[in-house]
Amino acid sequence: MVAAVVTAAIVTSGALSATAGGGAPAQPREVVMAHADDRLPSITAADWVTYADHVVVVNAVSEQRLPPAQIEIERGEGLIGRRVDLQVKEVLWSRDGAPHPAPQSWAYNASGFTFNDGDTSALSPVALEGRPRIEAGHQYILAIVWEDARCSEGDEPEPGRWLGLGEGSELPYDGDVIGQGEHEGRLQTVEGARTLAGAAGPDVGIEEELVGQNAAALAATLKTATPGQRQQPKAPAENSCP
Repeated sequence: MVAAVVTAAIVTSGALSATAGGGAPAQPREVVMAHADDRLPSITAADWVTYADHVVVVNAVSEQRLPPAQIEIERGEGLIGRRVDLQVKEVLWSRDGAPHPAPQSWAYNASGFTFNDGDTSALSPVALEGRPRIEAGHQYILAIVWEDARCSEGDEPEPGRWLGLGEGSELPYDGDVIGQGEHEGRLQTVEGARTLAGAAGPDVGIEEELVGQNAAALAATLKTATPGQRQQPKAPAENSCP
């Protein structure tokens, strides 16, 4: 789903300590924070029911690292991607007229790692600001939409895939509690999520409104939400696969 973003630029890094709810703190790790543009509106319940095809609870069960491009190896710096296997635990909501049924599983293209000085053994995790990194061993709620295959002359075809909407469409959900779990590459408690929600100001969305609640509360919110005018642009004809 990292492919869902339009642009991304690494802007800063910092040591973030992880604390599992009530457990001993883990060793801090350096996480490189990146910014990205949203593909679609993703903050409110109305955004979700307007643009998502399905809303699902998923378990991230395994992941693998993807090799960097040869040009990055030659340059001595670049990115190593990740592919995370997601298993759908529950479908919370589906849009009438969705082009495909909700998947049972799929491979999620996640933000990975950055390396420098030609050393691909010394990696720093990359996370997108305001979003979970999506790591194996954690549970999430995702609002997803299907993107058809795309073909451009001279390039390899891009197969159809499930993508997120944007920053607000991926929620930590460890222990069946919204806001609790992996977020920005660290472990976030529900108390920490409430603190962030309180500082959201006018940018309050479905994530902030439902911190500490469960999937049933989110499904009920979506059931009563009113969709807006869907304005998702179509891919140019020359980029459509036959």
